Amino acid sequence: MERFDPKELEIPKSGESLPEGALELPRQRASCPICKGKGYLLRQLPTGEADLVPCRCKLRQLQESDYQELQRLSNLEPFAEQTFENFEIVPGSQEAYELSLTFAENPQGWLLLMGNYGSGKTHLAAAIANHALGGHIKTLFTVVPDLLDHLRASYAPDSPVRYDQRIETVRTVFLLILDDLGTENATPWAAEKLYQIINYRYNYQLPTVITTNRDLDEIEPRIRSRIWDKQLCRHVLIKAKDYRRWGRRKS
Repeated sequence: MERFDPKELEIPKSGESLPEGALELPRQRASCPICKGKGYLLRQLPTGEADLVPCRCKLRQLQESDYQELQRLSNLEPFAEQTFENFEIVPGSQEAYELSLTFAENPQGWLLLMGNYGSGKTHLAAAIANHALGGHIKTLFTVVPDLLDHLRASYAPDSPVRYDQRIETVRTVFLLILDDLGTENATPWAAEKLYQIINYRYNYQLPTVITTNRDLDEIEPRIRSRIWDKQLCRHVLIKAKDYRRWGRRKS
């Protein structure tokens, strides 16, 4: 197995931005000139013993795999056309549009978009996701009931992803967008899983967007207490009328 200079192994540090294109979908590549396609390198330790470490091509492969899983879970294809450019600003939606765009350009803290059906919440949430993905930011967009279904499915013996792996991905992804909080079945299991996700992100103050058409008093108390923290979470009430009544498709 090839020996190498440890400086050749470029492992991204925590919080360090990845080079442009680092999260592109996999494509056919020539054999890595460092590891010759093996994926791992032999490092000589000061003790004289040898240790295997992943080559940077292997690290890139793992990053891409993680990105693909996020894309699959997000299922953003139905929302691919929902961008800031084609969001129609109507009376009652101006503030939500401006704050959502500001958040998308610099994801920090939490953003809560509240409003009735058809007010544009999902369009703005999807626009944030599409903008972030366009900037190679690891993002998970998910409708809350669908997320819970994915978590349940990971318990199955034939599931390609274990439950602990899936919930860890959801909890730790840089930007999490939860659409339609409060529409899930209010079972103790669902409440507990959502609390685990939201509480983790609250403790580590990870960028999070939540949409809901429910009054906050109807949200599970432990989750509501995190969302009510105005120092972390910006609340925006969208007062726009239902776009569907005007013949437009919004949610």
